[in-house]
Formats: sequence, C-alpha cells, structure tokens
Amino acid sequence: MINSEHLCMSCMREIGEEQQCPHCGYVVGTPQISPYLNVRSVLGNRYLVGRLLEYNGDGATYIAWDIQDKKAVTIREFLPDTLCGRNRGERSILVSPGCEIAYNDCLADFLELWRKLTRMSGLSALVNVYDVFEENNTAYAICEYIESITLRDYLLRIKTGYIPWERARTLFMPMLSTLGMLHTAGIIHRGISPLTLQIGRDGKMRLSGFSIWQARTARSDLSAQLFPGYAAVEQYGFEGQQGPWTDLYSFAATLYRALIGSDPIEATERLTNDRLMVPGKFAEQLPAYVINGLINALQILPEDRTRSVEQLRAELSASPTAAVSGSDFISQGNGDAEDFEEDEPQTAPTYRKTPSSKVTNKKSKSLALKAGLISAIVCMLIFLIVVLVSPKLKPDTNEVSQPATTNGEMVSVGMFIGKNYSEITNNAYWLDNFKFEKKEEYSDSVKKDLVIAQSIEQGQQVNKGTTIVLTVSMGVEQIEIPNVVNMDYEEAKALLSDAGFRVVKKVESNSGSHTADTVKSIEDEEANSLKPGDSIDKGATVTLTVWDEAPVTEATTSILALFTKSESTTKKSTTTTPEVTKSNVIIDDETTADDGEEVTTKKESTTKKESSTKGDSTTKKETSTKKESETKKSAN
Repeated sequence: MINSEHLCMSCMREIGEEQQCPHCGYVVGTPQISPYLNVRSVLGNRYLVGRLLEYNGDGATYIAWDIQDKKAVTIREFLPDTLCGRNRGERSILVSPGCEIAYNDCLADFLELWRKLTRMSGLSALVNVYDVFEENNTAYAICEYIESITLRDYLLRIKTGYIPWERARTLFMPMLSTLGMLHTAGIIHRGISPLTLQIGRDGKMRLSGFSIWQARTARSDLSAQLFPGYAAVEQYGFEGQQGPWTDLYSFAATLYRALIGSDPIEATERLTNDRLMVPGKFAEQLPAYVINGLINALQILPEDRTRSVEQLRAELSASPTAAVSGSDFISQGNGDAEDFEEDEPQTAPTYRKTPSSKVTNKKSKSLALKAGLISAIVCMLIFLIVVLVSPKLKPDTNEVSQPATTNGEMVSVGMFIGKNYSEITNNAYWLDNFKFEKKEEYSDSVKKDLVIAQSIEQGQQVNKGTTIVLTVSMGVEQIEIPNVVNMDYEEAKALLSDAGFRVVKKVESNSGSHTADTVKSIEDEEANSLKPGDSIDKGATVTLTVWDEAPVTEATTSILALFTKSESTTKKSTTTTPEVTKSNVIIDDETTADDGEEVTTKKESTTKKESSTKGDSTTKKETSTKKESETKKSAN
C-alpha cells in the first residue's frame, strides 16, 4: 500500500526516505511561493496538496494526492491575485477591501464553469473534472492527472518543428468534436494554444487550462492571460462579442502553428498590418480545403470569421463548398509568400467572404485554370438548380421558424443556448440578422432567463431576418406551501411530498398542552419560517417541527401509583375470599352450572376446598355438642 508520507510532492511517486526525488529531482521541503497553499496542506479531508504547477489571473493549479482513491490528481484553486491574498502559513483567503463584489462575481463564475465541466466527463479530448467544492473562503476543482507534455514541447522535439496534415488531422479533429460539445453546453475556453493542449502517453491530445472569461479578456477585474498569436482580437477589449468563433480563431491559430511551424501574428498587429503568411512549400503540400478552412477561421473581425464548429469541421473535411473555395484561394498565388488580403467572394451565392493570398507555387497557374473552370461549372449548376427548382417550392406553413425575407442574403445562426435572453435581444448584431420569439419553461438545472434551446441549430445558414424560437428558463417551479400546522405529521408529510417537497422531521418538547406528533411549524432549508401560501422551489427541503410525547409528571405518577395499589388490593381480596354462587358450586367433577356455563378447574378447586372446610367445621361443632349433652346426662 502506498504511504503518502513517502510520496514526492512534485510527481507523486514513492521515494521512501530520500530527500531528493530520483524521478523528477524535486527536493523535499522546498517551500511554495506566496500566496499559494503550503505543500502537504490537506483540502476536503481528502486531498494532499503538492507542488504548484502553474497560475494565472483567476487562480492556481497544484499537483495533489487523493488519499481516498490513492491516485494523483490536480487541484485548481480560485485565487485572483488582483482581488485577494493569503497570509503566509494560512489557508483562508482574505478579500482585498473594496473588492468584495468583484470577488464574489468572479467566484460565482468560477463555480459555474467548473460545475459545468464535471458534467462533461467522458469526452475523449478533455481532462475529466471529478469534484468541485468550497473551502477557505474560496473554491476548488479536482481534475484528472495525466502524464503529458504540451503541444508546444511536442512540436519543439520534432526536428522540422511541424507535422504533416495527416498527423495533425488525427490530433485535432477529435479536439474539434469535443470543442463543439463544450460550446453546446455554453462553455467557451478562450485560451486554446500550444500551451493548453496536452499530449498524453496514449498519443491523444486533450484540452486543459480552463479559466473564467475575466482572466482571458483585457480590461477586466483580473490580470488577463492572453496568448499572443492565438487570442482573438475581441479578447483584447476591442468591439466584438465573444463566442464560439473566439475559440475557433484560437483553434485555427494552433493548427496553423502545428502545420506551418511558426506562431501566427498577433491579432492586434493584424488589425493595422495583416502579414499572416502561408509559405509556398506548405501551400503546395497542404490540401486546398485545409488552407481555406484556416483562412476563414483566422479572419480578424468576428463577423467575418467561421461561426461554428460544424462549419469548420465541414471545411476541414473536404466538403464541396470548402474544396471549391480553397481552390479559389490557391489559384490567386503569384509565386511569393505574401500576406492574406481581403477580397470579395465570387458569384456563388452561399460562399462567405474569403481573403486572397499570394502563394509561391510554379504550378499555381495551371491549378488556377482548373479551379476557375470547376468554379464556373459549379456556379452554373447552382444557378440552374435555383432557377428550375425554386418556383416549385412552397413554404411549409407549419414550420416554427419562418424566414422574414427571401432576398438571398444568408447569415449563420449563432449559439444562443446558455446565454441570457435579454442580452441576446439587446444585441444589435443579432437583432439586425434575426427575429426572436420567446418560449418559457421551468427548469431545475438552468438559471432563470437563460436560453435552454433554440429552434434552429447553431451554424445553420438561413435568410437574414429568419425567426428563431428561443426556449427560456423560468427557473425552478415555485410551489405554494399548504397549511399543515396542527396536522398529524404523517398526514402533513404525505401532503407536502405529493406537492413535490422533501420533508425532514424535527421534534420539540411538549409540556402536555399539545397533541403528540402534530405539526407545530414549518421551515425552509435556511431555517426561515414558512406560512401557508408562501412559495418556494419545487423539490426544496422543508422541515416540520412536531410536538413530542407529553412528559410523565409527579402528580401523574402519584395517581398511577394509587391506581396500581388499588388494583393490587382488589386482586388480592378476590383471590383470598371468592364469592360462592350457584353457578360455581360443583356437584360432580363433570357437571356444569345451572346457567349452562362450564365450570373452570380453578373454581372447582376453590369450591371443593371451601365445602370441605365448611363440612369439617360443622362436624366438629356437632361432636362437641353431643359430648356436652352426654356429660350433663351423666351428671344427673
């Protein structure tokens, strides 16, 4: 069995009595830097804290040992250094004066993020989250520990510094699927980079390094951790809403690094001088649709960028639209590795705005001719299909969402699930492109006013002005408290249980003036008194205080004692001198009383004994009288 006293607090391997770990070189007793938890601190009566692994604006990550399950884990501690601190040697967090509101808001976001992640366990490209709890005036998330290296280190160990598309595809496409699941759950990472992608011994790549949005956005209450070249421009505080497209920019930038071997240019620099380049040799080696997918996802402005995981997956999987668009991009190369430049799309009506490129490639001219010919044929076919088929199409009046216009301008549906309804309907961009209808439902798991579902899936291309039905949470259903005071407990419990409440019983002493086991009062989970007609969450726990059994007083004891004594005396008297009646006189052992009742053995025995005694007494009296008479006669 593993002895936690013999563990290295840096790699969680057994080292016995050694003072320096032979596996990782950690020296026993090395102090932790302030203000982070001391080595060998225990959290939740279960987790033994080890060495600090990394920290950023919203907290710190430690390696740790799960004492109960006997395995290594990582712990994420909420510790925003701009809002709080910790005295050396202490565990409790001290919030800086005047920062209480900001601290509590960020703490709530931290808890919400990591609790969502606990429900995402099992995704192949995600580090599992086991538990989330609060302690020391802060919060902690317990995560899976996987021996791994960062994608950055992995690429640096390769002689060329980059990997071919086939290898990148096996690493990045599962990651893209996981990213789509996260977006569906309302989780935006905002920090995807070669430093937050981990490659394990099993060869799989996993996403780590989650933080709340304040730690990944400039000009917030926290110190922002932005990865130059990988953070989208909207994260620097420029105008533009963050969303799934923010992660897609970072994902594409990371894929670019893996395929090209160099970091992309920082987004803020690209705003004024976009010099993002695809060297000629890579333009020749990489599939055109892959380059096209990268270009679309790396657009500087959010509104020009790929909007959903589904779109990017299609573009990286050689879908027809992606393939044609990519060919069009490559066809414009002039032989030099130059910048990407904005250009208007060609006549295909569903193509999005795609920047042009000048790529070094001697074969580009012939490829351009082929691509142009293919593009012209495809466009002609699309035009003919639209002209011939569209008159025959009739709108379905039963559909929930109807396009408001048919002018051919197409827009991509965003991810609304998990967002606040008022924020959506107050957003100028969304209002300009869509109409919204509100449908409300109660929800036990989604906060009030957050969107639960949308009638059109994220990433769908629809006509501008299309109506989208948003199902909005009304929060937990509220139920009125019935009047159960003075009611029998079991009856009250059944009534409340049927209404959807969980019932807890609490007993209070009874002076004798109340009926035992009847309800005195009702309280909520926070011990607040509830009155009939009050409304609380369906499924909440309520406490019924009931009266206990009345105590036995001294006066009652005296009365009971007298009553018991009286009963005892009566019983004794009855046993000693039973009343002899006609019905219990025995004439013969087998006879019955005149009234037809069978005479019991006990009564027979008693009667025989009495009769015998009475006979003996009479005989003695007669003998004595006879002797007296004879004496008198003799005397005479």
